[in-house]
Amino acid sequence: MILGAINFKLHYFLWTGKFKEIIKDIETHTLFITIMLTFFITAIGLSQLGVYPKAIVLFRKGFYQLISGHTGTGYMTIYARQFINEWGNLALVGIIIAMGLGGAVCSTTGAIKMLRVGIIFKTLKEDIKRIILPERAIVVQKFHHIKDIFLEDEQARSALLITLAYLGLYGLGAIVGMLFGYPFLNSLFESTSAAANVGLSCGITDTSMPAALKVTYIIQMWAGRLEFMSVFTLLGFMVAAVRGK
Repeated sequence: MILGAINFKLHYFLWTGKFKEIIKDIETHTLFITIMLTFFITAIGLSQLGVYPKAIVLFRKGFYQLISGHTGTGYMTIYARQFINEWGNLALVGIIIAMGLGGAVCSTTGAIKMLRVGIIFKTLKEDIKRIILPERAIVVQKFHHIKDIFLEDEQARSALLITLAYLGLYGLGAIVGMLFGYPFLNSLFESTSAAANVGLSCGITDTSMPAALKVTYIIQMWAGRLEFMSVFTLLGFMVAAVRGK
C-alpha cells in the first residue's frame, strides 16, 4: 500500500540504487509526517476509549486502517459500523484527515496529494521568514521533487486552489449526507472516502441508501479522480458552447 502511494518516478530511483532521492523528495517527507501525525490522532482516540488494550493490537488494527485510508487502498479488517460504534470521534477524525490527504502525485492514490500539501507548508514557511527577516533580506525557497525546484507564487496558488476544491467537495458531500439524516462525522467520513476514491465506509454506503446520495457520491468520485482541472476545463467548454463562443 505504501509503495502504491509513492510517486512512480521514485520507484525508478529505488530500482537504480539512488536511495538519496527517496530521502530528499518533498513528497516522501510530507507522507512520512502526515502518516505519523494522523496515526498519533487515531491512536490517542483509540487509547482514550480503551478499544484495543494491548499496544500491538492497537497498532495492528489502528495503523492498518489508517494506512489503507491514507494510501487510498480501501481495505478494511474491521466491520464498517465498528468505526462508529467502537472507534469514537477522535480516531475517526484521524482516519478522515488521512483519507483527505492521500499520497503522492503519479501514484495510485487520489485526494489532495502530498506534493500540494508540501508546497503549501513550504509557502507558509517562506512567508513567515519574510515577516521575521529584514525588508532587504532576499528569501529564496526551494524544494526537491525529482529535482531541485524554486518555489514560485504560481505553484503555491495552484496547490492551494486544488486543496480548497477538495475540501469544498468533502464538505459538500457531508452536507448532503446530513440532509438525509446522518450525523456530521459519519457523513464527512463517507464523503471524504468517496471524493478521495478510497473505499472505506462507516456504514452509510449501502444498497438501501437514498438514490440522491448515491448520485452525490458518484459525482464526488468522478470529480475527485479527475483532480478538478479537467472538471474546470469541461465546465468552461460547456459554458463557452452555450454562449456560442
